[in-house]
Amino acid sequence: MRPIPRLIFASRWLQLPLYLGLIVAQGVYVYHFLMEVWHLLAHVTEYDENKIMLVVLGLIDVVMISNLLIMVIVGGYETFVSRLGIDNHPDEPEWLDHVNAGVLKVKLSMALIGISSIHLLKTFIDAGQRDTHTIMWQVVIHVAFLFSAIAMAWVDKMITHSHPALQDRGL
Repeated sequence: MRPIPRLIFASRWLQLPLYLGLIVAQGVYVYHFLMEVWHLLAHVTEYDENKIMLVVLGLIDVVMISNLLIMVIVGGYETFVSRLGIDNHPDEPEWLDHVNAGVLKVKLSMALIGISSIHLLKTFIDAGQRDTHTIMWQVVIHVAFLFSAIAMAWVDKMITHSHPALQDRGL
C-alpha cells in the first residue's frame, strides 16, 4: 500500500481516544445512576407518588443515555475503526452482526427519540412547575427528532434498496 493511502487508512485510529472518552462518560453515568438510586432509597418515605415517578423517569433517562453511549462506542468502533473480534462470543449483542453506518444512524435517532420522550413525560408530569413556553419548545424539539428519524430511515431504505451493494459497505 502506498504511503498516503496507508496514512489515510490509519487515521481512523484517531477516533480511539474519542471512544475511550465515551467509556469514561459511561462511568460517570453509572456513578450518577447509583447516587440517584441511593437518594431515592434514603427518601422513600418522604416522597409522594409524583416525586417517585420523576426520580424513576430520571433513572430510565440515564439508562437510555447509557444505552445510546454503548451503541455509539461499540457500533462506532466496529464500523469506523476496527473489528472487535468477538465473533461467536456468547455475550455478543445481536444487533452488532448487521451494524453499518446507516443502521447505526437509525438506531441512534430512535434512541434520541426515546430519551426525548422521557424528558417530555417528565415535563408533562411536572407541568405545573413549568411555563407553557418551555413545554411548547420541548414538544417542538421532540417532533423535530421524530421527523428527522423518519427522514433518515426513509433515506437509508431508499439508498439500500436502490443500491444493494452500498448496504454491505454501510454507506
